[in-house]
Amino acid sequence: MNSFNINELIIKFRYPLLIFLLGLILIVAGIFIVKSGLVSPSTKIEVLTASTSAAINGEIAVEIAGEVLTPGVYKLPAGSRVEDLLIISGGFSGDADRVWTDKYLNRAAKLTDGQKVFIPNANERSDVLSAKKSGGDQTTSSTFSSDSNTLININTASLGELDSLPGIGPVYGQSIIEHRPYSNTEELLSKGALKSSVYQKVKDLVTVY
Repeated sequence: MNSFNINELIIKFRYPLLIFLLGLILIVAGIFIVKSGLVSPSTKIEVLTASTSAAINGEIAVEIAGEVLTPGVYKLPAGSRVEDLLIISGGFSGDADRVWTDKYLNRAAKLTDGQKVFIPNANERSDVLSAKKSGGDQTTSSTFSSDSNTLININTASLGELDSLPGIGPVYGQSIIEHRPYSNTEELLSKGALKSSVYQKVKDLVTVY
């Protein structure tokens, strides 16, 4: 009697049982395939670093200051040159030091993200040169005192003011400007703006107040 009832139940519920068994087989087969590595998840997560993000954006931010028509911070395509920055900023103003730019400004140089380009004023440079000539044989020690009122602020000084320091010409002056800002004068060395021998000449003549 019991055997008859079991057979009768199997016959009555054969279709649900078949579906259940088929589902169970598919689940076991799926687990086996995933664990064996035959199929990998389709979703892929990519972690972007700052460098890859910049490469994807393809832009750099650079600043141009001094004697150009529209100084400011500009976004340019990566790989842009100094000439591209000059064009977008409107070019030199009427007071730009053309002699300095012709000698020291490399218009073909590639720009880097965060770079600053400074175009000096021709009148400021002329004033500095005149002051040097009128001083005659005046020594450096008498020209610059240790008084804080005469110290040159390397964070705000113009190229002409920096050029008036001993051992600082237009090249080192531009280097000081491009490595701004400074939290102390020793950063002229740590940031690579000056060589040690040049820094020793000006360390007592500059400040960051």
